[in-house]
Amino acid sequence: MPRQQPRIFTGEALAQIAFPLGGIGTGTVSLGGRGQLKDWEIHDHPDKGRVQRFTFFALWARRQDETPVAKILERRILPPYNYGHGVPQDQLSGVGRFQEVEFTGTYPIADLKFIDDDMPVEVGLTAFNPLIPHNVPDSSLPVGIFLWKVKNPHVVPVEISLAVSVSNFIPAPQEDGGYDRRGATNEYRRSKGVQGLFLSNPRGKDDDPQNGTIALATNWERVSVTTRWFRSGWWDASHLFWDEFSARGTVTGPTDTDGSPSPQGDVSSMVLHATLKPGEEVVLPVVLAWHFPIMKNPPGFAVVGDEEHRILRKYLAKQFADAWDAVLYTFEHFDRLKEETFRWLDTMWSSTLPSCVLDAITSQVSTLRTQTCFRLEDGTFYGWEGCFDQVGSCHGNCVHVWNYEQALAFLFPELERDMRRTEFLYNTCSKGHMGFRTKIPRGIQHMEHKPCADGQMGAIIQAYRDWQLSGDDSFIKELWPKIKLALEYAWTITPDKARSFDSIWDPNRDGVMEGDQHNTYDIEFYGPNPMTTVMYLGALRACEEIARYLGEGEKAAEYRRIYEQGRKRVEEELWNGEYYRQKVEVFEGITIPERLLSPKPDAEGRILPKYQFGDGCLSDQLLGQFCAHVAGLGYLLDPERVKAAVYAVFRYNFREDFLDFANVQRVFALNNEGGLLLCSWPHGGRPVIPFVYSDEVWTGIEYQVAAHLIYEGLVAEGIRIVQTLRNRYAGYNRNPWDEIECGHHYVRAMASWSLLLALSGFTYSVPKGIIGFAPRYAEDDFQCFWSTGTAWGQFGQVLGETNREFSLEVIHGTLKLNALVLEALGEGICRVYLDGEEIPAVLVGKTLRLETVITLNRGQGLNVVQTQ
Repeated sequence: MPRQQPRIFTGEALAQIAFPLGGIGTGTVSLGGRGQLKDWEIHDHPDKGRVQRFTFFALWARRQDETPVAKILERRILPPYNYGHGVPQDQLSGVGRFQEVEFTGTYPIADLKFIDDDMPVEVGLTAFNPLIPHNVPDSSLPVGIFLWKVKNPHVVPVEISLAVSVSNFIPAPQEDGGYDRRGATNEYRRSKGVQGLFLSNPRGKDDDPQNGTIALATNWERVSVTTRWFRSGWWDASHLFWDEFSARGTVTGPTDTDGSPSPQGDVSSMVLHATLKPGEEVVLPVVLAWHFPIMKNPPGFAVVGDEEHRILRKYLAKQFADAWDAVLYTFEHFDRLKEETFRWLDTMWSSTLPSCVLDAITSQVSTLRTQTCFRLEDGTFYGWEGCFDQVGSCHGNCVHVWNYEQALAFLFPELERDMRRTEFLYNTCSKGHMGFRTKIPRGIQHMEHKPCADGQMGAIIQAYRDWQLSGDDSFIKELWPKIKLALEYAWTITPDKARSFDSIWDPNRDGVMEGDQHNTYDIEFYGPNPMTTVMYLGALRACEEIARYLGEGEKAAEYRRIYEQGRKRVEEELWNGEYYRQKVEVFEGITIPERLLSPKPDAEGRILPKYQFGDGCLSDQLLGQFCAHVAGLGYLLDPERVKAAVYAVFRYNFREDFLDFANVQRVFALNNEGGLLLCSWPHGGRPVIPFVYSDEVWTGIEYQVAAHLIYEGLVAEGIRIVQTLRNRYAGYNRNPWDEIECGHHYVRAMASWSLLLALSGFTYSVPKGIIGFAPRYAEDDFQCFWSTGTAWGQFGQVLGETNREFSLEVIHGTLKLNALVLEALGEGICRVYLDGEEIPAVLVGKTLRLETVITLNRGQGLNVVQTQ
């Protein structure tokens, strides 16, 4: 299949690009659109805008018998230039740079082409951090890998030198409580065929999050190094460095092997040298590594007054001794890390899915490696909702936000299952109340706040999904007692027993939530509504399936009965002919505080609670159905009405621009940008004060609606939302690798992964040994990536006039299979081949049942040929 073409950014579109390089839980350094290093977020908190002084790449080149050319390997600096002292000099801003850069990002790999008429060589950069589905350790390396490709297009030799400079910014505490860089040391190291620079500060304390190490290394042989620029005042050091490098393409000076304490933090440089024959191309590898193993227990996650757990150790502390250790591991396993990362990305981008969809899917995977997520030494995984510039945004694995994301479950399922263990084993109390934000250490304190209706029910559906993906019966058995409590909490709490932080959801046990339902909009809905109730119906169906599998027939029947009652009532009371609405009413026993009452009566003269949606068309009205589709639970409501309702969401809430729309809330789409509103009132009835955020545009909800449209066969509409959304992240205005909501790198945006599931019609049940595909796009010649909790690979189908051919390849892991469901199968004779050998199978409808269970290991494939 031809590789899909990703976006190429150039000119002003480079301005906002920050491409995160780093592993899961390690923090990141971002590659800017011009080629600069920015946003050094490698400690224990976000640090947007952080730039390290004198840290850059530069290139020197001399064609035979000509004057050399030296430039910093960045595009020319873009406006504005309105700094108080001129453009900052600590990046040598006045030194020549390249005329233009073309930036192509297919996460986790960035490819840059540097263009300049004066430079006698062609220059490109491939930068990445290993990302290998199901391989958490190798996807958690604290490194950025830079492969500089330099080609000589001439008929005479060209000498080149690639310089990389880095400053030691590692501070140590002072007696007055502040920090400075005195005592920082820069060392030259060489071991195991690797050489480079090692930066540390021996004055640092072992329990200080600021204390760590940095390494800059290569396995290239021809290298010159200086561990410290000239120690002097003003711009003396910069003059000497650039004058020497630009004239001769080298550096001289100290090469300390044991470090020399600095009064303020030295700058070191490493220069890689090569002579290129006519037409020759060389790849110069550089690895930047960091190791900051300590973190403060973040605000919100920490229990107030808990000094014992104030300081935490990251998983990074267990993984490597220091940054040099990480460098040595990276080079020792370099070929495999590169091959497996590129293989995954090639598999993704050789898909026949639309480019905008592949862009949306892969770009948002980057969130898993930003400061939004972190991992502790014991392997437990945690996440904020997003990142503000200097601190995390909204702590605690927030279940009603993480409900939307799907990437972690399909890429790193062991981490997703760890989140389920946190939710059920530690945050669900004996009455079934699930705290929707966690504390660290988990289990130390239960959140005393109303539980979140959509989040708690969604966690149940996710637990079912994760079990179906993994086939791990011990996992679901371990969680099952608390899953039952969490579900039955819906009807366990009654008004006379309610505590101040408990909620009343479904006290009459009829399958409809009608009490006070806290939700992802940070408010409560009152009365029957589709958003929380359909999520509840999905949880009932998930628990029915689990109970039946575990031999609890009476429980399964009970859950089914409640589900059927709820489904019937939703169809009768909430369907308005186009979509599902809310009946705003206050259940007996609930008292609404005066501050939460509307200041004006509605059209019928009633004083209702604020923050409801009533007759509105809510984009999230079928969130539960979306989750059920992903989990393989089937339809929760009438399929025809479901399709009509999700189309109504598109019809009424999608806008091509916001030129004539008034929004006094937060603004994520404006002017001529398009997007999907959270809610609209197409037939009137907008509340005096509608629910919080109702006039906003959230990418996570846009993705779930787009995927749901596709699930219902409304493919063009779904893709239109995705294309419009990604057009808002165009580089000149927003960073394409940072979709925002309440902060940067917002978790909800990882709902984009569901686009792959919907377009491929991917179904799975590892416990049953079933995998299936029902492509909804380019069906005649289709190819895509797939993954379960045990394996990942590539699926393809080609539908000819007389033959239909299907292929299933395992690239990583192991897949046990006894049935393959293929929607494109028709009538005719089917033959199934395992690695070229025919195996017996029976076609029943759209399902190929294998006579014996087979195991597909890495590199093995299954082929199906149907002759009509």
